[in-house]
Amino acid sequence: MKKLILTVILVWCVTVTFSQYDKWIVRFTDKHNSSFDVSSPSAYLSEKAIARRGKHNIPIDSSDLPVNTAYVTGLAAIANVKVLSTSRWLNQALIECSDEASLQQIKQLPFVQSAQDIGNRKAGNKKKPEPTYPLRKTQKQTGANDFYSYSNSYAQVHIHEGEFLHNKGFRGQDVTIAMLDAGFNSYKSIGAFDSMLMKGHMLGEKDFVAFDNSVNEDDFHGMFCLSTIAANWPGQMVGTAPEAFFWLLRSERSGSEYPIEEHNWVVAAEFADSAGADMISSSLGYYTFDDSRFDHSYADIYKNSTMVSQGAAWACRKGMIVMNSAGNEGNGSWKYIIFPADADSVCAVGAVNSSGQIASFSSYGYPGKVKPNVVSVGAGTVIAGPQGPVTGSGTSFSNPNLAGLVACLWQAFPQYNNMDILDAVYRSADKHNKPDNRFGYGIPNMKTAYRLLKHRQNTEQYGEDWFWVTPAVFSTTIDVRFTGRVDSTATVELLNPQGTVLATLHFATEKEDVYDSSFNSLLNLPGGNYTVRYTDYTGSRSITVKKNGPVLTDWLMAAPNPFNNNLTVYAKAPETGKATFRLVTVSGKIIETVELNTVAGSQYSVSFNRAKSVARGVYFVEYISDNNRKSLRVLK
Repeated sequence: MKKLILTVILVWCVTVTFSQYDKWIVRFTDKHNSSFDVSSPSAYLSEKAIARRGKHNIPIDSSDLPVNTAYVTGLAAIANVKVLSTSRWLNQALIECSDEASLQQIKQLPFVQSAQDIGNRKAGNKKKPEPTYPLRKTQKQTGANDFYSYSNSYAQVHIHEGEFLHNKGFRGQDVTIAMLDAGFNSYKSIGAFDSMLMKGHMLGEKDFVAFDNSVNEDDFHGMFCLSTIAANWPGQMVGTAPEAFFWLLRSERSGSEYPIEEHNWVVAAEFADSAGADMISSSLGYYTFDDSRFDHSYADIYKNSTMVSQGAAWACRKGMIVMNSAGNEGNGSWKYIIFPADADSVCAVGAVNSSGQIASFSSYGYPGKVKPNVVSVGAGTVIAGPQGPVTGSGTSFSNPNLAGLVACLWQAFPQYNNMDILDAVYRSADKHNKPDNRFGYGIPNMKTAYRLLKHRQNTEQYGEDWFWVTPAVFSTTIDVRFTGRVDSTATVELLNPQGTVLATLHFATEKEDVYDSSFNSLLNLPGGNYTVRYTDYTGSRSITVKKNGPVLTDWLMAAPNPFNNNLTVYAKAPETGKATFRLVTVSGKIIETVELNTVAGSQYSVSFNRAKSVARGVYFVEYISDNNRKSLRVLK
């Protein structure tokens, strides 16, 4: 089955009866006189969908408007016609009708551009049976000092250094992913999804095939794909974005292959958009059908001529990240990527094993652009089975495995748009400088992608510099900020005018992370030029700051005088050696004593902390050294 992109061996017998199709696509001429308006989007878009457009400067335009309700009503009024769904992006409706006279009547309507049969034979045609999957148990693996104990799924997370994002707290929170597939059989009863369900992270399910809005009893394929992202199965496996939110959308009928499924895909993507999903993960794809007259050709690649590729392109324009399996045609006669993986803005994901070797079944990119865009683990991927983790193979699994990590990356940098995030993912990949038609840009690295975006964020906030010391003229505090240059350690030192290190700050650093600290209690330092020096194993950088003392009319001064709470004594040391500063009462009782080692000619300041608690009255400040003694009268 081409739409359920799995490398499995299927044996079936199909009886083909060429009867008339009962599903048709009716395309409308326009959206004139719509009952909806672009100035009132809350009538057809959720608050979150509107916010996404506003955040990323995406205009709300006529493509967002639902199809004209009068046109839909006009179709439904014709005998033997049932309107099943509509697409606002493609301005079309899916109808059920097998009456030739009714179809001719539809084609004569002034608002109908065309009507085309699209598949699904009448009831009674034989369907392909569900496939069986040659899956095997896995061996447990683990990573040390990680937030999650990944167990069996460690290798497929670690190949992208996905644990780096998880350990930093980015696990998919606040990101909504719409999963488009053929069904999610048994997801409500398998332990892998207990956490998702208990936390309310499953936002809902929609069935655009049977229209019963229940997907738990349909095909298993979507459940397998979902598990690579959402699983949080202690001791068994952990997905790549276990804290994300999900919409489960069925657009695929697993027993047949007709273009109706492309229409269903677009309608499901439109729902995802209107519901406010941030991402679409689709493990579906098309190129040939059960009726060969519908088949796509190589000439369709990159032209956005297929319904599903047009819909995927629209989803990207609306600000969502769209990720799709590249296809499993590498060993087949078609060989190349399938639709909608061909669309420019869609991230097409090929398959490698956990050692980074390309899977032979992974579809080749078609000449003309970089496709697939990237690769992830799709050969021997750990997925959820009814009793525990098992393995499966196919780009169906490589795509969601990576999609979960992309969700975590976007969570870390929500200010950037869908193309900014994917650009960082592509630039982080190991073949970015020399892409090819098997790996595309290669295996993305989430640590590298994070740092590319973090560097951009730092540059936007702080400019091109990376080391700041403020203020340039300090009194009691020097603030220090820097962006990490290395994954190691760094020190920041404060040096006096003579080059002596007065204080040292120690840091364990990561590249591009921002660190803030300060040197405090510097009031007693003499005036002069000081140096703040950053050092790591790659080198050092220094910045000079200045400490000014007051302009002294005598070598010993007290200020303010009279004082209220704060009292500071300023002295230009007459000699080198130990000096004692005292605050005393008129009767000679010592209130506070401060001792300093002074250098002749240097300026010092001393604060008496107890001055604020003494009673109003007359006091004396005394300076005592080996060769000098002086007293100042102060008043509170």
